[in-house]
Amino acid sequence: MARQKQAHQKNAADKSMGFTPERFEKELKDLASKAKNDTWSNRATGQATLYVKTVVLLSLLGVYSNASQLALSPVYGSIPAATWHSKALMTGCFVGWAGNLALRQLLPVKAAQLLPLVAIYVPVMQCFLYGLSQTLGPSYGPLVTEGVTLVPLAILTAASVADNLESADLSSLPKFLGDAAPGVGSWGAFKLAEHIAEMVLRKHVGTAFWYTRMGMEIVLAGSYAVFAPSKYLVLAIPALIHAAMLNPHVSTPTAAALLNSTMLADGWMILDRRESVTGYISVVENSQSRMRLLRADHSLLGGDWIEWRGNQVTEPIYAVFITLEAVRLVEREVPVADADARALVIGLGIGTTPSALVSHGIETTVVEIDPAVYDFAHRYFELRENHPAVIEDAVKYTSRAANETEEVYDYIVHDVFTGGAEPVNLFTLEFFQDLYTLLKPDGVIAINYAGDLLLPAPKAIVRTILHKFPSCRLFRENPVNDIAVAQTGSDFTNMIIFCRKTKGALTFRRPVKEDYLNSPSRESFLSPRNEILPRDLFSTGKDEEAILRRNETDKVEEGQQANAAGHWAVMRKGLPASFWERW
Repeated sequence: MARQKQAHQKNAADKSMGFTPERFEKELKDLASKAKNDTWSNRATGQATLYVKTVVLLSLLGVYSNASQLALSPVYGSIPAATWHSKALMTGCFVGWAGNLALRQLLPVKAAQLLPLVAIYVPVMQCFLYGLSQTLGPSYGPLVTEGVTLVPLAILTAASVADNLESADLSSLPKFLGDAAPGVGSWGAFKLAEHIAEMVLRKHVGTAFWYTRMGMEIVLAGSYAVFAPSKYLVLAIPALIHAAMLNPHVSTPTAAALLNSTMLADGWMILDRRESVTGYISVVENSQSRMRLLRADHSLLGGDWIEWRGNQVTEPIYAVFITLEAVRLVEREVPVADADARALVIGLGIGTTPSALVSHGIETTVVEIDPAVYDFAHRYFELRENHPAVIEDAVKYTSRAANETEEVYDYIVHDVFTGGAEPVNLFTLEFFQDLYTLLKPDGVIAINYAGDLLLPAPKAIVRTILHKFPSCRLFRENPVNDIAVAQTGSDFTNMIIFCRKTKGALTFRRPVKEDYLNSPSRESFLSPRNEILPRDLFSTGKDEEAILRRNETDKVEEGQQANAAGHWAVMRKGLPASFWERW
C-alpha cells in the first residue's frame, strides 16, 4: 500500500509540473530538430542577417545626420547648424546604447518599431520649430531643433542596434575585444556611413527629389518603415498629410504655391528655388519695393531694383558690389584701355561686377562653383558676359591656370560667399599666390570679405593678403558705429581690399562719366570710402602674426561660429524672420 501511495504521489507531482511521457517525447523531438537545424550555414545566415539589419539602421542614421544639417542651414546658416550637431548626435547614441535595457522596460514596443514613426514626424517638428528661430537665435535654435528631431532618432537607433548585437556571436574574440567590439564597431560603421552620405550628397544634391532636404527625410522615413515595420504607423497619417499638402519646404509645385500664398501677405514672392552645391538657392522679389534678391541658405548673394532694368547695367541694392568695380580706377604706370584689358572674377553672385566689366568692354572670365547661381543670374538678373562662366571649384581652376600660364589678367575680383561660411581655402596664402601669379605685373586685385573685424579670423585673412601683396588699401562698407560696437561687442561689415603686385602708393583716379555706365548708384558708390588703416585693425598680440596657410585652416574655422552669429544678426535685421523661416 505504501508503494502504491508513493507512485500515486509521484504521478500527481509530475502532472502538477506539466511533465508527461507525451510532453517528454515532444521535447526530445524539438531538441533533435533544433540540433538538426543548428548547422554552421544556418548560424552564419542568422549572424549575417543580424549584421545587415544593424548596418542598415546605422546607415539610415548617417544619411539623416546630413539631411538634418541641410534642413537647418536655410534658417540658421551652415556654421551655426553644425555647432552642436556632433555633440548632440554623440549624446543621443550614447544614451540609446547605454540605456537600451531601461528603454526596453519603459517603451511599450521595441525601439526599432518607433523609428519610422519618429522619422516621419521630423519634418513636421522642424517646420514648427523654424517659427521660433528668432527667439531661439543661432546658438540655441539648431540645438533645440535637433534635440527634438535628430537626437530621438539617434537614441532609438542606438538602442535598436544594441538589442540586435546582444545576439551577436563574438565567442571567437578575446573577452576584452568582445566587450568593446559592438560599441566601437557600431560607431565606426555609423561615421563611415555619414561620411559616404556627405560625399554623395555633395555631388548630387538637388538633382532629384530624394536628393533635396525634405525629399531625403521623407525617403528615410519610408526606409525605416520597410526595415522596422510597426503597427503604430497608422499614427503617421497626419504627418504624411502635412508633408504632402502643408509643408512649404517640400520641393513640389503644391508646396511652392502654398509658400507664395503665405509670403505674398508680407509682400514677397518666390520666383524660383533650387537646392544646389552651395546650399538652398532661391530668387525672391518684393512686390512693394520691386527689389529682387538672390538667396543662398541664410545669406544674400546680391539683389537689384526691377524698375531700373533696361539700362546699360542693373542697379544693385548693395553698394559694396559697386565699389568692387573701382578696381578699374586704380592708377597704373601704363594705363590700359578697357578694350585691351582682361579680368578674372572669382564668385558670381547676381553678376553685378562682371556685368559692369563686360559693359566697359573688358574680356571677363567668371569662375563660379554653383551651376544654380549661374543659371539664376542669367535668368533673373540680366547677367552680361563675353563667354559662359567656368563652373568649377576656384582653387582647382586657379591652381591649374597658374601652372599653365602667368601674368594673364589686368584685373582680378575675388568675391566669394562670406559671413562665417566662407570657403576658407579661398583665403589661404597658397590661393593668393596663384592669383598673384595670374595677375599682370601692374595689375590690380580687389577682394571682398564680410566679417567681424574684432575677431581673429578676419584679421588673419587680411594679414595673409597683406603678406602676399606689397601695396594694399582697405575700405569698409559703412563707417564704424562706436556706440553699436560698444553695446554688442561686434563690428560686422563688408570690407574691400585693393592690392597691387608692385610696391608704392596705391591711388585711384577720379571717375568720369563713362565709368558710371548711366547708373545713379554708381555715381554715389563707385569711389571707395571709409578707409581702414592696418594699424587700426591689428593689435600687437602674437596671435595676430599668424598667416593662413592651406594646412592650417582649422585656426580660422574654429572662429567661424562667432563670425557666423554676427552675419546671422545682420541678415535678420535687414529682412524679417519669416523671410528666412519660410524657405
